[in-house]
Amino acid sequence: MIRITDKKNCCGCWACAEICARHSIRMVEDNEGYRYPVVDAETCTDCGACESVCPLLSEKIIKKESYKEPVNAFLAQNRDEKVLRESTSGGAFSAIANWVIRKGGVVYGAAFGADGEVIHVAVDTIDELYRFRNSKYVQSLIGDAYSNTRKLLLAGKWVCFSGTPCQLEGLLNYLRRPYDKLVTVDVVCRAVPSPLVLRKYIEMQRKYFDFTDLKFRNKRYGYKYSSMSLSGGNKEYHEGIDTDYYLRTFFAGVNIRPSCTDCKFRSVVRRTDFTIWDCFDVYRFNSKLDNDKGVTRILARTWKAENILREVSHELKLVEIGIDQAVSGVKELVKSPVPHPLRSNFFKDLVVMDTEKCFKKYFPITIRHRIEKQVRICSARLGIYQTMKRIFLIVNKGKAIKR
Repeated sequence: MIRITDKKNCCGCWACAEICARHSIRMVEDNEGYRYPVVDAETCTDCGACESVCPLLSEKIIKKESYKEPVNAFLAQNRDEKVLRESTSGGAFSAIANWVIRKGGVVYGAAFGADGEVIHVAVDTIDELYRFRNSKYVQSLIGDAYSNTRKLLLAGKWVCFSGTPCQLEGLLNYLRRPYDKLVTVDVVCRAVPSPLVLRKYIEMQRKYFDFTDLKFRNKRYGYKYSSMSLSGGNKEYHEGIDTDYYLRTFFAGVNIRPSCTDCKFRSVVRRTDFTIWDCFDVYRFNSKLDNDKGVTRILARTWKAENILREVSHELKLVEIGIDQAVSGVKELVKSPVPHPLRSNFFKDLVVMDTEKCFKKYFPITIRHRIEKQVRICSARLGIYQTMKRIFLIVNKGKAIKR
């Protein structure tokens, strides 16, 4: 029977709930908005299946040969301007997903559901892939995505499954064996924010206007300075990392899951076919792709991944780079974020205080923040954003701006 006594020991992947044949495990939201397994002792037979698939508890029994070093590294930018504009970075995932759908397959990823929650859903048409574009800065709810993936694979279907590294570990543990028609894509992850904080943020923003679209990273000001964007009717909201409350809670290390601060899956060596993430420093590798429209960095680990990239090369501007170059300096691959010292206080206050007052208490927006925003926007429009950022980091000896 799975028991979580330390919340750092649960990444919320849902593998335990999905594997339980008696449906004795529910994923229940705690006071911070994160889901943890709760076992019904009356129906549980203590078979141990839940513990065997837990990515954290089963760490010692996973075969080491299932972890793979990357064999190639690439930069990618989608040739379709619409797809590129809608994507968080370079739109590489859309090309990989297109390949699977053209094979008659199904693609799983994080998307907004009808009730505003971010959930893992399946799509089987290229027209629906827009739902997966643009990052979702919140932990998605897996639900029955793992069990449905297995059913599709057993029926001989191709399946592409994307998610955070811990979600992919949960899937692979749940499946228990490799499948030739499974394509796995993990997205390099800083941490996962709380669904509760997002709900409260949305409720707060709806007091000002009833928006119908939310993007965590809009390229309105360019790829290098993306913004939280809300739109609906004739109104729009665009604020960046300096002046948006939600983004500030995340990047300050307040709005992150406890397990993320001691993540066990930060490694270049992984079990997935692909690892993908941003490439803000594209200028180091290729000047032609440095157009502020977005670039995806890709690690390919398997023959399957290499074959897919070859077959979608007509959809992508693809540049091969050295593996060591690709991973150099990317701390999100190997280092966990440090939690903010006031993290616990923030979540306690969020439950009892007015949301906006709580945000303002911990993240007041000062004149400095507003000036910083304008400097960023001007730098982005003048095409010198990355240069200004490099100068700032040199002057401040590599230290980022304190949120």
